Amino acid sequence: MSALFTPIRLRDLEVRNRVWVSPMCQYSAHHGVPDDWHLVHLGSFARGGAGLVFTEATAVVPEGRISPEDTGIWNDEQQAAWTRIAAFVRDRGATPGMQLAHAGRKASTRAPWLGRGPVPDDAGGWRPVAPSALAFPGLRDDPRALEHDEVAALPDAFAAATRRAVEAGFEAVEVHAAHGYLLHTFLSPLSNRREDEYGGSFEGRTRLLLDVVRAVRGALGEARPVAVRLSATEWTDGGWTVEDSVKLAPLLTEAGADLVDCSSGGNVADATIPVGPGYQVELARRVRADGGIRTGAVGMITEPEQAEQIVADGSADVVLLARALLRNPHWAFAAAHELGVPVGGGVDWPDQYLRAVPS
Repeated sequence: MSALFTPIRLRDLEVRNRVWVSPMCQYSAHHGVPDDWHLVHLGSFARGGAGLVFTEATAVVPEGRISPEDTGIWNDEQQAAWTRIAAFVRDRGATPGMQLAHAGRKASTRAPWLGRGPVPDDAGGWRPVAPSALAFPGLRDDPRALEHDEVAALPDAFAAATRRAVEAGFEAVEVHAAHGYLLHTFLSPLSNRREDEYGGSFEGRTRLLLDVVRAVRGALGEARPVAVRLSATEWTDGGWTVEDSVKLAPLLTEAGADLVDCSSGGNVADATIPVGPGYQVELARRVRADGGIRTGAVGMITEPEQAEQIVADGSADVVLLARALLRNPHWAFAAAHELGVPVGGGVDWPDQYLRAVPS
């Protein structure tokens, strides 16, 4: 039996397999509203056999978008648009999940094909916010430090977005605390220079994330799972480390999280990252083994045998794919065939596609 195509249960939710879709920003929304592009983009992965399909980083407040073209979940129009997408994913046998995010000092940024860079106010941009008034190189140079009351209000914003996600039909939520976005910048001593209870010590720097996870859990109820995406290390002296992530893991569990999605980097522009096939798998293994929480592995996982081994040897409970799925939205079908998994054995071919099942 394939470990990769064995179902996984998180709380009351059973996901059909361990091939999960990593959040991928599309920079294609209008006023935060997803459209047909997002339906086809995310729907193709559900149709293609993935177990859980995460949305892109979806902003909980307008200023939390990475770009003016990012999706959101702070109003009724956005919620209604997400409803049909979640329904299609679910109807294809996959689990719809929403990643909730706030971009922090990396907000008001251009799409990659437009050169990334900052979006000025007169072109639809806005002034970013951060734990401290420290800019990320090459982006907006004017982030302001959040006032104490603004920080204290953020868990409520995540909770309100969670309620909307549930009403739209999403069955899991991921809190984005990685890649140099707002919650990550609170964790890191390189970007958090606050002197109130949200800064300084490990306890202070983790306070906001734990408050957010508790708020999301409260809004989500006890039946549905919460994942947290962490940059498990910043690959930089003096920054957040995998040891910090291990220390944080049981606190996340206590706050209501069920799985840590282990990525890395993104908060330091010149970090030396040892990029290569499966280069972040060891991070997932460490957090799982030493932190006592289920994990997801992500980053240059492209081959079926590679993904199978990650789950089979206990390095992670699930794998999250991105570029491999952009190249082939039916990656799960191909992987199941290569691993000898029969139709219906954790991956369901649509009736319309059965004529293409390899013999």
